[in-house]
Amino acid sequence: MGGAHDHAGPRFDAPVPPGGYAWWYIDALSDDGKHGLTIIAFIGSVFSPYYKRSARGDPLNHSSLNVALYGPRGRWAMTERPSGAVVQERDTLSIGPSAMRWTGDALEIDIDERDKRLFNPYRRPVRGTIRVMPEALNTVSFGLDPAARHRWHCLAPRARIGVEMKEPALSWKGGAYCDSNFGDESLEEGFRLWHWSRAHAASGSVVNYEGVRRDGSHFASALRFARDGTPEPAELTMVAPLPNSFWQVERKTRADKGEASVIKTWEDAPFYARSTLSTQLYGERMMAVQESLDLDRYASPIVQFMLPFRMPRSRS
Repeated sequence: MGGAHDHAGPRFDAPVPPGGYAWWYIDALSDDGKHGLTIIAFIGSVFSPYYKRSARGDPLNHSSLNVALYGPRGRWAMTERPSGAVVQERDTLSIGPSAMRWTGDALEIDIDERDKRLFNPYRRPVRGTIRVMPEALNTVSFGLDPAARHRWHCLAPRARIGVEMKEPALSWKGGAYCDSNFGDESLEEGFRLWHWSRAHAASGSVVNYEGVRRDGSHFASALRFARDGTPEPAELTMVAPLPNSFWQVERKTRADKGEASVIKTWEDAPFYARSTLSTQLYGERMMAVQESLDLDRYASPIVQFMLPFRMPRSRS
C-alpha cells in the first residue's frame, strides 16, 4: 500500500510513538569504487539493547547516529544518546554534537562522533561533513505489513554525494541513495527476517524488498523508480541465493536468471550483513547495495550481551 506525502524530503519532526522507531538512512559508493558509507539517524534505535531493556517507553531517549565508513581508513561509530541531547525540527535533526539538515535541495550532515572497536578503549574521532544531493525525489511511502505498522519511504532513489571528512582524512564523490522507515512497534515484533537491495540503472533505480513477518507470512516487492523519482511496481525477478556471511547470516537477492555475486561484504555482524553485489536486473548489468537482517538472532541473549560493547551509551 502506498501513501503520498506533502513534503518532498525528510520530515524530522514526525512523531514516534512509545515502542516505535524512526530512522533516516543514506548509503553511497565512491565513483572510483574504493570507498563506501552508510549513515543512519535513529530515534528509538531498533538495534539498541538499552531501548529493548527499557521496555521501549520513550523512543527519543534512545537516539543515535550510526556512521560507517568503508574502504581505506574506515571507521564505525554508533553512540546512543538521551532525549536531552536530541532536537527534532521539521528540517533539522540534532543528535548530540552531530546534525542533519534538509535545505530543500540537499541533505547536509555534520558528523562529530567517536568510533568504537572491540577490546580497544581508545575511541578515534569521526568528524566531517556530508552533502547528499537528490537527483530524484519520491513522495510516496509504502506499508510493509497489512496494518501499515511499519512503513518505508524511499526519499531519494538516486542522488549524488560529496564526502569531506576531517578525521579520518577522506574526500570523495559518488552515487547515493536515501530512505526512511517508521514503525509503531519494535522491528522484531513485526518481522523475523528481511532482505533488501537497491541498484542504480542507466535510467532510474530498482529496489527489492522481501522477508518474513513475525506471523510467518511472506512479503516480496520490486519497485522501479523513474528518473523523476516516480515509483512503479515491477515484476519480481528470480531469487538469487548468496553465500552466507562470516557469521552465517543467510543472504539472498533478486536477479535475472537468479544469478548475482558478492563483490564486497561491508558489514558483517551476528544478525546483519551489508554487501555490494554484481547483478543483472531487467536485462541490465548493475552494482547493488544489499542487506540481510535476522531479527531472531538480534533478540537472542548472547547478541544482547554483546551489543553494548559495540554501541556505547552517553549521558549527554
